[in-house]
Amino acid sequence: MRRRLKLFFDGGCRPNPGRIEAAVVVRGVAHMFDDLGHGTNSDAEWLALLSALELAQSLDLGDVVFMGDAAEVIQQANSALSTGCAKHAHDAAFLTLVAGTPEVRIRWIKREQNLAGIALAARHPR
Repeated sequence: MRRRLKLFFDGGCRPNPGRIEAAVVVRGVAHMFDDLGHGTNSDAEWLALLSALELAQSLDLGDVVFMGDAAEVIQQANSALSTGCAKHAHDAAFLTLVAGTPEVRIRWIKREQNLAGIALAARHPR
């Protein structure tokens, strides 16, 4: 049995609210997305998930699971998946991206396990 490929995603903004950036890690390679606009941490997490979806589609990755540490965004995305209804602009963009995609799986992981979060943190040492 083949294991699902894990895509890790994380977003951040500096300051909050501020300039949004995101990271997606696929097969150990960090893909960085800078200057995604201005917004809050929640906006940044949504844009990170959307960037992960777009990257998976551009790489023609099939059986994947999206792993992130933003519990609220993951809950909202899974709710949109199960109901097909968008309550916010990010949900609507998400549903548009996943239309026609076989099965989308999104899971919560601890912050310290999120490889994308680790990649973002490495850009801004304290």
